[in-house]
Amino acid sequence: VQLVESGGGLVQPGGSLRLSCAASGFTFSSYAMSWYRQAPGKERELVATIDSAGSSTNYADPMKGRVTATRDNAKSTVYLQMSSLKPEDTAVYYCHALVRYYHAWGQGTQVTVSS
Repeated sequence: VQLVESGGGLVQPGGSLRLSCAASGFTFSSYAMSWYRQAPGKERELVATIDSAGSSTNYADPMKGRVTATRDNAKSTVYLQMSSLKPEDTAVYYCHALVRYYHAWGQGTQVTVSS
């Protein structure tokens, strides 16, 4: 099982970014996927979850209304579109899958929101 995030970077407050997570090593279309983030000195927290078909999503309060999770099962990729970014959104963003009781994590992608 491998998850590889990309798309992070430096963005100004109010800006947007789209993160991607490419998955391999498991039947991607059978599993829900999640995005988490971890800011310096803080615990990792859930940002969004999308079901296996991409038909249902859930968003955690910190970014609700400013993020949209989507997926392309043909490409085994999940996305996180983020907008109206704030400095407090600065964190390493991770994608996650629970595959047959195994918690798979990517290496993370850094998002820095600063002017």
